[in-house]
Amino acid sequence: TKGKARAGVFHTPHGSVETPIFMPVGTQASVKALDAADVSAARAPIMLANTYHLYLRPGMEVLQAAGGVQEFMRWQKPVLTDSGGFQVFSLGAQKTQLERSQATGPTVAPAKISDDGVEFSSHLDGSKHFFTPEKSIEIQRQIGADIIMNFDECVADEAARDYAEGAVARTHAWAKRCYDYWESHDRQSVYGKYQALFGIIQGALFKDLRMQSAEYITGLPYDGIAVGGETVGYNMAGTAEVMSWIEPLLPVNKPRYAMGLGSHPQDVIDAVLMGFDMFDCVAPTRLARNGSLYVGKLEILNQRPVFHSEFKRARLNIGSAQFKSDTQVLQPGCDCYTCTAGYTRSYLHHLYKSAELSYYRLASIHNVRSMVRVAQQVRAFILE
Repeated sequence: TKGKARAGVFHTPHGSVETPIFMPVGTQASVKALDAADVSAARAPIMLANTYHLYLRPGMEVLQAAGGVQEFMRWQKPVLTDSGGFQVFSLGAQKTQLERSQATGPTVAPAKISDDGVEFSSHLDGSKHFFTPEKSIEIQRQIGADIIMNFDECVADEAARDYAEGAVARTHAWAKRCYDYWESHDRQSVYGKYQALFGIIQGALFKDLRMQSAEYITGLPYDGIAVGGETVGYNMAGTAEVMSWIEPLLPVNKPRYAMGLGSHPQDVIDAVLMGFDMFDCVAPTRLARNGSLYVGKLEILNQRPVFHSEFKRARLNIGSAQFKSDTQVLQPGCDCYTCTAGYTRSYLHHLYKSAELSYYRLASIHNVRSMVRVAQQVRAFILE
């Protein structure tokens, strides 16, 4: 430890992971534009997959026939799956009427939440489905991830007090049901390998609810603790406030996962200094596809790590005309494949403007490696 920052390691059937760690998001068993070899070359020791999306497509029969998600996508390192809860709510219950009216594809009705679970419509074809805590864990058993998550009710920042109270109560009831189902199946996937289960703390921006949730979730013998809700990662000031409330309640010997955090390198640094260990975000690949590439480096100023960049939010806009004839590599000194292979800003600008498919791979490799490297550099700072 160094202050509240922690360096640790956890072990899974598919390998060990050193923390702090940024985890690339492979929503549909694929980190967008990259294959497993690309993600491995970016030195990411773990990636995410998504329960909701894999359940709908390709479906559990396909994944089981493949022998689980690792075999399916040819990634022989650890995988974490979320429970599907965030997607159920973000694609259904928490969409506004305007958002639904403007959506393309099949009409998706709001999710219906009850104490038993959530009924929702597929965003693919509008078909109806029902997730219970037990079903979420069973799907994750069939996916075969090394780390699985409780089914919870994600709460928006602007949620009213009475709604947040009900959501926290449901999250706690579902947490116990998830734990019991996991325990009754010997904490293993259908492939006979151990699966670590993480509980999720909710409570929006209400201090007493967050503390109440932290006390309940840490009271169950999970392998790790996650902090969820719209605040985390999206609102860094709110994230810091929530963590200041609950950090003293969290066990020191279990990993702490900030769900959805990591759109900016400095966000990861700040979250480590708050006491978090694990992070994931779709931003690195999404930003890459839209022409925003991380450029900068971690420096130690006043005994504190800071990500310094000449660009706003550390993002170089590769579509800008100023890079049309720039013969520098994207970031001098960067150890990603894109930079070490000598691809210039000029060439990447050309690929981006031409909408060449190779651009998306080269840009995503750089952004993913940049975020993984920041987490690893913060680890080195803690251990020095």
